[in-house]
Amino acid sequence: MTFAATSNAGDHRALIISLFLAFVFATLAVTVWASRQTKDATDFYAGGRSFSGFQNGLAISGDYMSAASFLGIAGLIALSGYDGFLYSIGFLVAWLVALLLVAEPLRNSGRFTMADVLAFRMRQRPVRTAAGISTIVVSIVYLIAQMVGAASLVVLLLDVSGDGAKRWVIALVGALMILYVTVGGMKGTTWVQIIKAVLLILGTLLVTILVLFKFDWNISSMLGSAADASGQGQKFLEPGLKYGKDATTQLDFISLGIALVLGTAGLPHILVRFYTVPTARAARTSVLWAIGIIGGFYLMTIALGFGAAALVGSDEIKKSSASGNTAAPLLAEEVGGGAGSTGGAILLAVISAVAFATILAVVAGLTLASSSSFAHDLYANVIRKGKATEKEEVAAARLSAVAIGGVAIVLSMFADKLNTAALVALAFAVAASANLPTILYSLFWKRFNTTGALCSIYGGLVVSVGLVVFSPVGSGRPTSLVPGSDFHWFPLENPGIISIPAGFLLGWLGTMLSRDRASEQKYAELEVRSLTGVGAH
Repeated sequence: MTFAATSNAGDHRALIISLFLAFVFATLAVTVWASRQTKDATDFYAGGRSFSGFQNGLAISGDYMSAASFLGIAGLIALSGYDGFLYSIGFLVAWLVALLLVAEPLRNSGRFTMADVLAFRMRQRPVRTAAGISTIVVSIVYLIAQMVGAASLVVLLLDVSGDGAKRWVIALVGALMILYVTVGGMKGTTWVQIIKAVLLILGTLLVTILVLFKFDWNISSMLGSAADASGQGQKFLEPGLKYGKDATTQLDFISLGIALVLGTAGLPHILVRFYTVPTARAARTSVLWAIGIIGGFYLMTIALGFGAAALVGSDEIKKSSASGNTAAPLLAEEVGGGAGSTGGAILLAVISAVAFATILAVVAGLTLASSSSFAHDLYANVIRKGKATEKEEVAAARLSAVAIGGVAIVLSMFADKLNTAALVALAFAVAASANLPTILYSLFWKRFNTTGALCSIYGGLVVSVGLVVFSPVGSGRPTSLVPGSDFHWFPLENPGIISIPAGFLLGWLGTMLSRDRASEQKYAELEVRSLTGVGAH
């Protein structure tokens, strides 16, 4: 793929690269500083439970507002209009499920990972193994989305072309994320996420103001111009452009909506954030702050997406990235003064640096969640049977971060043509299929047992990942993971409509058909923990 040079004037290249590198080095400095504060496993996994509700709310926002939010959704709105904005609505509404059902009881019941809660009243080794595998799979799918976004962004920024350049960028992002996690742990990752959240909101707000200024603060005028520039006319502003062509695309939209709304409450890198605060009240406070910050951001994606459609145009966006991942940076350059101008170059560099920071913060959080699960659940409790020291656990987490990062790097090199928001939606579907049913059943169903947990996790994983492999995402299209082949038979791009009910059904079926009898005493103790937090930490 060749990237257009319209967005990078050669005489401003040094300025762009300097601003970009300055931010990377600043965040690395924060990570090194945080590493000196990390003294034990609680510091590495949970940041010493030292963050306030407001700080954790910012960090959750930084973790959640990923490349899919900033790059992917802006691109989807710019290319698909109203249907692209549906992603913003789904990502935001999902937080209500996390707040009402998961945040407080999960924080009260576990120490470091989701498996602490799931394994409490069940057989430790099989449940921790299943939870660890699920965490790693979901994290890797999510990591792929972030690295694809990073590749599109940096290739645009440096004005290079070709798949080889993208792969070098993906490898660089992977190396940086591994460094953040292995050096800084949860403290370093959290502070990077806080800084990134503040910069992302400020950067998005600046672009939003400049876009609205271009249209004399008239949102209707902006939407009208976007519709005219899209070539679709009024259809661009109405439902159905992407998901209303036939019954299959309509079902795909329902599947997407279910995955987005339910997926957040099962995402490992979001769940571990609830362990970084000292009290359940702080956990609730952090989610409320996150909802407010994230809600404001997603409202501004209207200006990012429709502004890009109106001012940059879908043809220019597609020249740069067929899936629309570079719409936001191109818009920043346009409202800053246009290609070749100093203002355009500065704003392009600033927004690109913020977007890159977004990616680094999220990939660090994902890598930390998956490596923590490997070290704490698989290594310490399954392989070493609870006999590993804290020092050995942390060492295992750092080594696993390298391994998981390596796998994500390799897989990302085959997914560079997919939209980042669509990739994240797949991660949401897998999380909602495997993790969410098991979490809810463990917390709220007295009869739920080990067999049910294993059926729910493994069944949800196999169904969701299997359907993705045999969907148009896997093959059959130029933008598929395997573009030269066609072995897909599942027609939907998102498997949520099938895999999420399957996860719940398999968990119920496994419990009802099993001869295992869950301990009522253990359930009563878990119920007390989930409500009060007594005995969990």
